[in-house]
Amino acid sequence: MNAVKRSLATVIIVLCCTVVYAQNRQPVFRENVDLDSIRLSDPFILADKNTSTYYMTGTGGLLWKSKDLRKWTGPYVVAKPDTASWMGPRPAIWAAEIHYYNGRYFYFATFTNRNVKIDTVKGNAIERRACHILVSDKAEGPYVPFGDPVYLPANKPTLDATFWVDKDGKPYMIYCHEWLQNWNGTVEKIALKPGLTGTFGEPTILFRAKESPWSKERDDSGRTVANKVTDGPFLFRTKTGKLGMIWTSWVFDVYTQGVAYSGSGTLNGPWIQEQQPITPPNFGHGMLFRNFEGKLLMVLHSHYNNNGRYIRVPHLFEVDDSGDKIIIGKAF
Repeated sequence: MNAVKRSLATVIIVLCCTVVYAQNRQPVFRENVDLDSIRLSDPFILADKNTSTYYMTGTGGLLWKSKDLRKWTGPYVVAKPDTASWMGPRPAIWAAEIHYYNGRYFYFATFTNRNVKIDTVKGNAIERRACHILVSDKAEGPYVPFGDPVYLPANKPTLDATFWVDKDGKPYMIYCHEWLQNWNGTVEKIALKPGLTGTFGEPTILFRAKESPWSKERDDSGRTVANKVTDGPFLFRTKTGKLGMIWTSWVFDVYTQGVAYSGSGTLNGPWIQEQQPITPPNFGHGMLFRNFEGKLLMVLHSHYNNNGRYIRVPHLFEVDDSGDKIIIGKAF
């Protein structure tokens, strides 16, 4: 399979896991659902101390609630984007995260308008896709527009935004510039305005996909080379103060998560990639949080093909962050 065909196959996998926002369509509501019975890409869990409740979101603009991480209720429709904006009337919503900051809840997500094409690269039409932020005064939403109409450039497909306040006390959006356009995906940062109402200044590239020693693919000549995909960055500090970032790519056709650590202890890096993946094969797009008992956990999704249908299921693993590097433990 040549590079373009492999690229299109990857796009199909992503589209199979996408839920489109629809004002007039409600998902099937369920109660007391086991975590591994939920089908969800790119899971993110907010352990909200204000309500003593766990809120799980991800791709699709939906939300699940739990008191114990074992039984979940939902999904609730919580994302209310401006459908008269560049997002279009039915934007696809990917990789949503909820961050509590300065007394408000912020919904970082990727919105795609498939009716607008911004570029064509190697025969692939690039859709209008960008990271954006919605806001709510409650963890359960609804999340609505509040700031600048555009956070990132219209001619640049971006995805999987996350949030970080660096040592300088300033807030930043961290995101990926999609490989479909640059053919070597990046992880970048851009400064956020006070109140997270917009971005300012120019973005800075933190690292590129092909700097990874563990991700792999085959080029047109059949050689094994570093993979071009960057996906799902999430930042953390260990108990020793080491700044790290988990992120996801591929080892041939296997979805895989690795980790990098900042040599300076700040977003500026340099970002030093670990040699080996950090999680088992077919797991990725993870994040870290502490449960209400203080245990550090990672939530991420498994990724496998079941008779031609790609299945993504959230899972929890225990994590040890007592040293300079995190260690993934047993399933929780």
